[in-house]
Amino acid sequence: MKNILFGMLLLVVTFSAQGQDKKNKNAKYTTEVNGNCDLCKKRIEKAAFSVAGVKSAVWDVDTHQLSLILNEEKATLLDVKKAIAKVGHDTDEVKATEEAYANLHSCCQYERK
Repeated sequence: MKNILFGMLLLVVTFSAQGQDKKNKNAKYTTEVNGNCDLCKKRIEKAAFSVAGVKSAVWDVDTHQLSLILNEEKATLLDVKKAIAKVGHDTDEVKATEEAYANLHSCCQYERK
């Protein structure tokens, strides 16, 4: 009888330990996004948050760096860059179309590379 109880206890502890072994699905990224002002900041961050899986998005006006926390099971960094390019801002990998860039407010139009 003691052996059966000990075996069941061992089984419960084993399954409990496995249930707690979760991997961190969120990854931190920093990437360059072109822009000039606080209007750009709002637009870039809004575009980033439009992608499912983005937990945090902060764009720095001075450094042009976008800091992201992203759930990699729901989206990729490339998905975020594509969303940002759609609203007119170039990234290091994805360039905005001429039409999207032309739709930016005049203070938001940056020197394109």
